[in-house]
Amino acid sequence: MTPVSGTVESSTDAADLIAIEEQWGAHNYHPLDVVISRAEGPWVYTADGHRYLDCLASYSAVNQGHCHPRILATLVEQAQRVTLTSRAFRNEQLPLFCRELATLCGMETVLPMNTGAEAVETAVKAARRWGYRRKGIAENQAEIIVCRNNFHGRTTTVISFSSDEDYRKGFGPFTPGFKIIPFGDAEALRAAITPNTCAFLVEPIQCEAGILIPPQGYLAEVARLCRENDILFMADEIQTGLGRTGKMFACQHEQVQPDVYILGKALSGGFYPVSAVVSSRAILGVFEPGSHGSTYGGNPLGCAVARTAMQVIQDEMLPQRSAELGEWFLGELRKLHHPAIKQVRGRGLLAGIELTQPARSFCEALKERGVLCKETHATVIRLAPPLVIEREDLVWALEQLRAVFAV
Repeated sequence: MTPVSGTVESSTDAADLIAIEEQWGAHNYHPLDVVISRAEGPWVYTADGHRYLDCLASYSAVNQGHCHPRILATLVEQAQRVTLTSRAFRNEQLPLFCRELATLCGMETVLPMNTGAEAVETAVKAARRWGYRRKGIAENQAEIIVCRNNFHGRTTTVISFSSDEDYRKGFGPFTPGFKIIPFGDAEALRAAITPNTCAFLVEPIQCEAGILIPPQGYLAEVARLCRENDILFMADEIQTGLGRTGKMFACQHEQVQPDVYILGKALSGGFYPVSAVVSSRAILGVFEPGSHGSTYGGNPLGCAVARTAMQVIQDEMLPQRSAELGEWFLGELRKLHHPAIKQVRGRGLLAGIELTQPARSFCEALKERGVLCKETHATVIRLAPPLVIEREDLVWALEQLRAVFAV
């Protein structure tokens, strides 16, 4: 009998599913060979009953934990009412989502999209048009300054200002208008600014690059330089925002309010693609009807889910949990001793163990002990569990790490 669409045949085991994916799926990822069939909180499960502690949290998309019951209830309720209207009509969820997210960010205006990369593209367009209309930059001369080792997405425009050749190889010609400077170097920003500079786009912590944290005072200094030179300070908090680093936003560690927040991932708690650019009316006011849009951006299902996802972060005090558990967890990680460990760095429940050799084999060894994590930039193990994780689960994870790194 032909299986119902969306179901998995009971006879299909993990090896079969991996083989099917290898045959029919594009090979643009190199996942660990564990096939997850369900998840709850910080734990994921395979069909044969194996349980794993998720220490990646879908790259910080499930800060609220997998399948959070409140967000799930909202998803089901809204899906039974209306899921998509397009922006040709209004819906009752969008206005409330915009008000609640703008308030959370201390901003005035929200432009909703779907994925993080779409939000970055939106911010780039806004910055350029703002530069032409508000700052008086000559048409097609606007420049945006970015940082080396950045990761802002995978679109053609975004990889145009990547410094990682693996992201760029074979995908040219590239979009002009970007200048790359070292991360964490405020003087490099000062030197790169010209009359054509309209914005500085930066991740407060470079996650994909290996959990790279800038020197204390860096964010405050670059924010000051941007104000002095009439440049937009755009913070990509897609991975660092919404509680991950021990504050609602990583910029708040230096009491910095950017001109533009770029958000995604945990904005929907992993249930539905929702992203947003959040800023002032003066900046997002450069868009008028027809100049930018998205069929799914701002849809009622996504907005309803995001509203509950934001409320869960606040009600369950997830930034505070991240700060408290993260301080202890990082302290314990720094007690690990192994010839391959070069450095442990992090903030909140965002940690990176930099090694002197490829990290893949250590991630595979941790998987065998029930801990799921992933290497980044080849030699760094990224650890970023859901923020709902309990201390005893982290204690257990540390036991597995100690076993893997036992000399």
